[in-house]
Amino acid sequence: MDAAAEPGGGTAQMRRNVLVVEDESMIAMLVEDRLVDAGHTVFVAPSVQKAMEVLRDHVIDMALLDVNLSGTASTPVAYELEARGIPFMIATGYGAQGVDEAFRDRGCLQKPFRMSDLDHAIQQLEGEVPDRVDQVSARTTSSIRMM
Repeated sequence: MDAAAEPGGGTAQMRRNVLVVEDESMIAMLVEDRLVDAGHTVFVAPSVQKAMEVLRDHVIDMALLDVNLSGTASTPVAYELEARGIPFMIATGYGAQGVDEAFRDRGCLQKPFRMSDLDHAIQQLEGEVPDRVDQVSARTTSSIRMM
């Protein structure tokens, strides 16, 4: 099994494909750098459309989702992630009132955040990711059923 350094100095059990849905480029780069340093592959999407394209074209293991993308709610992406069983965390500067009621029970990374908060969010998401073999198998089964 491939081990990579985590932001906090530990090791990740497996490299993950992570979707970061964020329209603020500085925040997206910060999060991307931290995830890459942890050994993950990162797909950054600044819009709902781009996020949906990533979800269509790649197997995603976990996601960090900004609530407001240049005035557009990212709720369709959250529903898609939920439907696929992909763990995700909400990032917002609006507090709980800015999060769609259906997703208020999700973990929340409050903006602005400290690096330790980001590290904790990453570790929490990593712990929610099912074994990749089971996940790919379930997705393959779902894809076959949809045909």
